[in-house]
Amino acid sequence: MKEIERKNIENDEVYLRQISKEVNFDTDDYKTHIEDVKWYVKNNDIYALAPVQIGIPKRIIYIKNTNQNMELNKDRNYNEDIVLINPKIVESKGHQVFLEGCHSCKMSEKYLVCEVERPYSIKLKYQDIRGNEKEEIFEEFKAVVLSHELDHLEGILHIDRGEKIYKFTSDEMKAYRLKNPLKIIDKDKDFCYKEIEK
Repeated sequence: MKEIERKNIENDEVYLRQISKEVNFDTDDYKTHIEDVKWYVKNNDIYALAPVQIGIPKRIIYIKNTNQNMELNKDRNYNEDIVLINPKIVESKGHQVFLEGCHSCKMSEKYLVCEVERPYSIKLKYQDIRGNEKEEIFEEFKAVVLSHELDHLEGILHIDRGEKIYKFTSDEMKAYRLKNPLKIIDKDKDFCYKEIEK
C-alpha cells in the first residue's frame, strides 16, 4: 500500500500556503504525480485534490466528483477522472454560495467549514495529460469544486474566503448542506473575489 501523507492546516499551514509551480512537460515527472493523486483521491472521501495537499506543489487539479451528492465520494468505483494541468482562468461570471469543507482543513474528526461565494461559471484554459491546449467552461457545482482547487494552487484556503467558520463532523456538514444546498445568486454578472485580509 502506498504511503502518501496528507498535508493539514494544523501541522503544514506554511506548506499549504505556497504557490504551486507550473508543470514542465519536458522535465517534470508529472505522470507519476497524477498517478499518486489518483490513488489518493480513490482511497479518500473527497471531491477533488490539488497535489500540494499531498506534498506535490505542482499546478494540477484532479477531480473525482462534481455532483453535490457526498455519498459518491465514498464510492471507490465512482470517478470522473478529470485532470487539468496548468489551468488559467479566462473569465468568471455569476455568483453562488456553498458550504465548503476541505481535506486539508480536517483536525481530528472535525472539519473547518464555511460558506464561500464562488463564480457560477468559469472559463478555463488548461493542458490535458498529453500537453494539448484546451478551453472549457465549468458551471454551477463544477465551478465550486474547481474554484476551491484553483485557490489551492495559489496557496489560498477556503477559510480565507468565508466570514464565519464552523467546526463540523462529516455528518454535520452533510446535514447542513441538505438544509442549505448550493444557492445560485445570479449567472451573468461579473465575478470578483473580495480582497483577503492578511
